Amino acid sequence: MSKKVFLKRNEEKRINSGHPWVFSNEIREIQGGPSKGDIVDTYDNLQRFLGKGFFNPSSLIAVRLITKSQENIDTAFWTRKISKALEYRKTIYPDLESFRAFFGESDGIPGLIVDKYARYLSLQFLSAGIEKNQNEIIESLKQVFNPAGIIARNDSFLRKLEGLEEKTEILYGDIPDKIKIEENGISFWVDISSGQKTGFYFDQRDNRHLFSKYCKGKKVLDCFCHTGAFGIYALKAGAKEVIWLDSSKSALEKAEENADLNAFKEKFNGILGNTSDYLSDIQAEKEKFDIINLDPPALIKSKKDFNAGFKAYVKLNTSALKLLSGGGILATSSCSHNLSQSDFREMLKDACAKSDKQVRILEMGLQAKDHPILISMPETEYLKFAVLEVI
Repeated sequence: MSKKVFLKRNEEKRINSGHPWVFSNEIREIQGGPSKGDIVDTYDNLQRFLGKGFFNPSSLIAVRLITKSQENIDTAFWTRKISKALEYRKTIYPDLESFRAFFGESDGIPGLIVDKYARYLSLQFLSAGIEKNQNEIIESLKQVFNPAGIIARNDSFLRKLEGLEEKTEILYGDIPDKIKIEENGISFWVDISSGQKTGFYFDQRDNRHLFSKYCKGKKVLDCFCHTGAFGIYALKAGAKEVIWLDSSKSALEKAEENADLNAFKEKFNGILGNTSDYLSDIQAEKEKFDIINLDPPALIKSKKDFNAGFKAYVKLNTSALKLLSGGGILATSSCSHNLSQSDFREMLKDACAKSDKQVRILEMGLQAKDHPILISMPETEYLKFAVLEVI
């Protein structure tokens, strides 16, 4: 007996508009006894075919569609999807060797994240369906990329939501301790075995370029600096001074390595500390910066965290704005997808009011184009970025 899922009446509307998720409370009937990670045929209440998708009875997202066609799901299927995603990247970034090569639902395979670092691939399997089909998917990745090594960074908390174990393992070849990549004429060392996420934040690539336009001759504070990318972009653009701030000692060490790699070692000034505390201390000392960059981790991880996270964003941005005088610039980001673009602007408006600052918008940005946004799926849009000038 084939494995099928039937939706309740009128629950197919979102699917027909292009959204690939079926929630557990939208299902009327399940046939064939599918197990976690199995591929099921999905139908509406009138038994009209909607598509094939990954099934997970232990997740709120019960089905994640991978195709709307009646087609075979085999190695050739995965290879077509991955090849099409790579063709798109070659169109938008023809000269890049390192980028996000596959972005889950946005590229048609829910839960598959692939980052390409020169000749190496760093993966995340964030759905049970990917986990169950991983051998065929890995074979497809080998065919498309011919990589020297593949590592699975399956240590994301999102795997818990799918009932999957958190682990990191080398799936193919050898993985060096660090890999050198190039971005907009700047070099970075990346540790894909133990760095945050898959090793590097490709999603801020375009925003780092926007930010750097305003840094010439300026004193810059790079908060939550991670591996130092924003600060190094600032120096490359002619900043007179950069201070890198992070609560992670290893992050600061990697930032210093990257500064050295770009011939800025003598200009490296790293401070180990909590950003909120540091901004308050600096405020007390009346020190001023020309530019402050805020790139915090997600402060709103779920809808229930919204109010507390929104207040945390307001407080952080207020503290930064208070350190900027007329002509000063704040570059600020949020990677919380539960904070919408309109919420992001509202947060910035509140921060300006609390800091008694009038600002104008110089730049607004999203995630880089190798993290495509589906118009039918708001969940694929998560990164917000703004460059503000204090009037």
